[in-house]
Amino acid sequence: MSESEITRRNAIRVATAGAAAIAVGAARADGQDAKPMERVQGIGGFFFRAKDPRALAAWYESNLGITTVPRGPGDTPWRTNAGTTAFQPFKEDTSYFGDRRFQWMINFRVADLDRMVAQLRERGISVDVDTAVYPNGRFARLADPEGNPIQLWQPRGSEA
Repeated sequence: MSESEITRRNAIRVATAGAAAIAVGAARADGQDAKPMERVQGIGGFFFRAKDPRALAAWYESNLGITTVPRGPGDTPWRTNAGTTAFQPFKEDTSYFGDRRFQWMINFRVADLDRMVAQLRERGISVDVDTAVYPNGRFARLADPEGNPIQLWQPRGSEA
């Protein structure tokens, strides 16, 4: 088994265990036995630098359905469905994100990975589908036009 497979499996196990602990209310900060810790409810935004922000925003909207921050009346913000979000720092020399020039990778939940992959491929976007089926679902990888890594995740079981 390669180091990247071990790292990925550990990340998946940590994310799944963390989500399960939160779901049953078992996760508490040290020393807070009686009073539950206040927690963030999800990601409120994702901000990053781009060479051409307008073109990249248009790519995300036309290919993944992600709208940008509303600019005026009638503009609709991107809304997500509630669900698990994995939050996992990696060692700075990880190869999990691919090209080491990129300091982040975003993972988007999808309802139907096969349909999303077909849609992207029809538009000429290269997508690598992981053939393994993990306890928490299936995954695929692609990059936006600036090379930023994107992972697509179709949750399985209680995560769906």
